[in-house]
Amino acid sequence: MKLATIRTAAGNRAVRVDDDTATETGDADVRALLERPDWAAHASAAAGPVHAVGGLDYAPLVPSPEKIICVGLNYRDHVLEMGNELPSYPTVFAKFAPALVGAHDDIELPAASDKVDYEAELAIVIGRPVRHADAGAARAAIAGYTVLNDVSMRDFQNRTKQFLQGKTFEHSTPLGPVLVTPDELPEGGWAISSTLDGEVMQDSTTDQLVFGAVELITYLSAIVTLNPGDVIATGTPGGVGHARTPPRYLTDGAELVTAVAGVGECRNTCRKAL
Repeated sequence: MKLATIRTAAGNRAVRVDDDTATETGDADVRALLERPDWAAHASAAAGPVHAVGGLDYAPLVPSPEKIICVGLNYRDHVLEMGNELPSYPTVFAKFAPALVGAHDDIELPAASDKVDYEAELAIVIGRPVRHADAGAARAAIAGYTVLNDVSMRDFQNRTKQFLQGKTFEHSTPLGPVLVTPDELPEGGWAISSTLDGEVMQDSTTDQLVFGAVELITYLSAIVTLNPGDVIATGTPGGVGHARTPPRYLTDGAELVTAVAGVGECRNTCRKAL
């Protein structure tokens, strides 16, 4: 099953996305849907207003998650290109909801930074409360997966050892377009890529992850309760602009495509803030 949050004349609505149509579930957004204990059955049986998929205006998949937890240095190829050793534990930081934009919205390049980088990521969306999870509980807590680009202001990120200030600028982080439930996806690594102005910049697979989805949920749920609609960004593969010689940063008017095979893609234009 695929789910999305779309913008309508009446406000945001959660929808079940089928081949050519999207059917409203009666919920305000995907977080509200996932907060139902029977969310999967409810979405499967949805029979609300129907929209053509080709005309959907995607809001951020989860417009206001309780938590956006990000994991850095989590692809073997990216760790090595940044000159680091493989971590023993996940490197964890956060984003705030105002950073999120929809899958086809503009990415805002802030006036304060001239070193804005791209980071294609697979994101996990939590579907049930989970705390102190073992592997089975962690797996059961996964509602599905989506696509995120952890657009990063490297100059701000590298001012201190803490990443957050370079990671949560407003209107910078595409999330969506859809949530894909695990049963829709094959086992094994999924291709992940970013393409900038038609040039492939990142090209890897999720089997490069140091810590996979189950490991991350197990680890993070030891720290805090993960709740429905929470988003976990699992890290980015090699090929980021900051690690290139010379560096390659996002510029006004640049077209950025972020894709995970079987999950979807975000297509965004970069616009410099005034």
